[in-house]
Order: sequence, then C-alpha cells, then structure tokens
Amino acid sequence: MKESPAKPLKMLEGVRIVAFTQFLLGPAGVQYLADLGADVIKIEPPGRGAYERYWSGGDTFVNGVSAFFLLSHRNVRSLTLDLKHPDGLKAALRVASESDVVVSNYRPGVLDRLGLGYEQLRQKRSDLIYAFGSGYGATGPYKNLPGQDLLLQAMTGLAAATGRAGDPPTPAGAAIVDQHAAALLALGILAALYHRKKTGEGQRVEVTMVQAALDLQLEPVVYHLNGGFQQRPVEALGSSFHEAPYGIYQTADGYIALSLSPVAKISEALGNPPELQDYLDHSPKTKLHRREEIRRVLGALLTDRTTADLIEHFRSFGIWCAPVNDYDAVFADPAVQNLDPILTIEHPQAGTVKLLKHPVRYSGGEPEVHTMPPGIGQHTDEILREYGFEEAEISKLHAEGVA
Repeated sequence: MKESPAKPLKMLEGVRIVAFTQFLLGPAGVQYLADLGADVIKIEPPGRGAYERYWSGGDTFVNGVSAFFLLSHRNVRSLTLDLKHPDGLKAALRVASESDVVVSNYRPGVLDRLGLGYEQLRQKRSDLIYAFGSGYGATGPYKNLPGQDLLLQAMTGLAAATGRAGDPPTPAGAAIVDQHAAALLALGILAALYHRKKTGEGQRVEVTMVQAALDLQLEPVVYHLNGGFQQRPVEALGSSFHEAPYGIYQTADGYIALSLSPVAKISEALGNPPELQDYLDHSPKTKLHRREEIRRVLGALLTDRTTADLIEHFRSFGIWCAPVNDYDAVFADPAVQNLDPILTIEHPQAGTVKLLKHPVRYSGGEPEVHTMPPGIGQHTDEILREYGFEEAEISKLHAEGVA
C-alpha cells in the first residue's frame, strides 16, 4: 500500500486564472496549474456551455457526461457569461482585469475584437500575464486557419516522418501536438509568474502548435537542418535516423521493441548465430546504412520465441528492450502499477470515472482533486460575488440570460 502524501499540494494557491479555453490545448494547459492550487475560472456560454461538453473521442460519455470534458477540467470552476451581450462582456472584462492570468486559445483576434485582448486588459492591470495558444500564431498567413492536431502533424513533417517507406504518412496515435502545446503553455505561465514576482512586470506569453510540433521533433529536425542522414525505413524500424537494431520485431506471440543496444551484444545473447556475423562492427556504415538488412536478418531469428521469454533473456544481457503493449497490457505492467497513474473520481452525474493523475511528482505531497469537473455555470454566483458583484447585479444577469 502506498503512503499517503504528506499534505495536499497548493503551490499556486493565491493565483487566479481566467480561462477562455476550448478543445484540448487550453483546458489541459490550465488544468496542470489548477492541480497545483491555482484558482482557474473557465468562462463559457450560458445554456449549452463549452464545446468540450458535447463531443468526446470514441463517443465516450460516462452517464451522459463527456469524457473529453472530464479529462481536462478537474479543479476548475465554471462561470457562464454571454460575451455577445454588453452586460456579459462588461462582467467578463471586470473579472479578467482583476485576475492574475488570462488564458485563451480562441482563434487570433476573437478576444481583441471583444475588448478582452492583451493590450486592452493591461491598461487596467499593468502586471497582467496574458497567455495565448493557437495553431499558427497571432500574425502570419495562417492565423485564421484551424489549429487542429492532425493538421499540425501533417504540415510540420511529423506524419511524413512516421511509418515505413512506401506507406502513407502516419500520424501519431494520440493528440500529441495539442498535449505538448498544453504543457508548454503551463510552462510559459509559470515562468511569467516567477518573472513578475521578481520584477513586478506582466507580459504576454504565446504558444503555437507549429512550434510545439517542431519541438516534439527536436532530434530529427536538427539533424535535417544540419545535413544528417535520414531516411524513412522500409522495415519496422523506429525512426528515420536511428541505427540498427532500433525498431519493432515480431515474436511468436506479439512484438518486442529493441532500442540502443549493439548488434554484437544481441548476437551474443542469441548464441552468436552465423547470420549476424557480418554486422558486428560499430561503424555508422554498418549500423546506419545497413540497418534495413540487419533488421530483416535479426527479425527472422526472433519469431520462434515468445515476447516474455525474449524480454527476460535480453534484459539479463543488459539489452534495452520492451514489450509492445496495448492499453490493457500497459495498465497490467508492474512498472506502471508502481507509479499508480490512475485517478478515480466520484462525479455527481457521471459517477465513478477514471482519469490520469497530474503527471509530475513532488516530495511535499500530491495534487488533490478539490473541485470536480463542473456543471455548466456551477460557480457563477460564487465567482461573481468574489469579484464584488452585488446580488441585484447577479440577479439582473440571470434575468437577462447573460449568466
């Protein structure tokens, strides 16, 4: 049984963030900060609420509640305001200008046109931190195009670099650009908060999915820019630039991944078969430029042994390897179980829901769930009172359908 954390972590307690966020990039980015104690207020339209509430990948709804919404809105409060109504816009302006951080991943120019852009809000709070995430940036020829994960994987070379030669470009099996951009957004906000603490200065923080996608490809992009050898492999090798044996190999009952281990060591583990004797030197000419050949020869030597048998045997020789797991096998893996990454919550409508925990560990404790993913406008009155709205003002907003 794991020990309970020493205390709940509230490292960002006292930081108030107003989130004009949608889809995954924005909500996931601010959830990292909400987990650490920041008071994150999501502003969404009254009535129907945010888009994330009505769509979910794989049509995954838990008792009618979108899993897509649940996975990125814990510890967040919901404030409903109709930004198209003058009174709703006025209330949003008041809330945003009296907060520490404003975060948006609406399309460029949307909040500026409403009077909620950085230059407008900083007139009311000079030390405001304004974080903006988008597909392509606030300026430039693509600023009005949709910033969506698959589109970004396509245009930044990620899909074209993945998979085997001759196959169609292959996107990743997850929304990796969105998620990496979300982490970079949180990183930028934290850096800006630290800078403000030292200098008293606010600033605008911008994250683009283009740069997030390029950052994910740090290795191959830098190799490309500097003339390195890269070639999409014919065989099931793991990348366009690694040396053999780096790749995926079929076994008697599944697949095994072999990483950065010398062919000579693998040959030794297999009893030095004659088939591998021509590939034992460590020169790039052999390991890199004959990697397809090595992959085919080595692959033929592994198909009569089970994955578990090979894993145990290879690891005893210090060979870097891993089973190729599906999700059921992932969460049965003892290393994953040891990390205990699953968070179970009891949501008032969805009931029991399994999510992933905050991904960073801290010696002082563990981020807790102090606020369930909220209902539409669940905290509207509470939040407006905190910003000094009188009961009559709140009642008027409700009567007009603004909140």
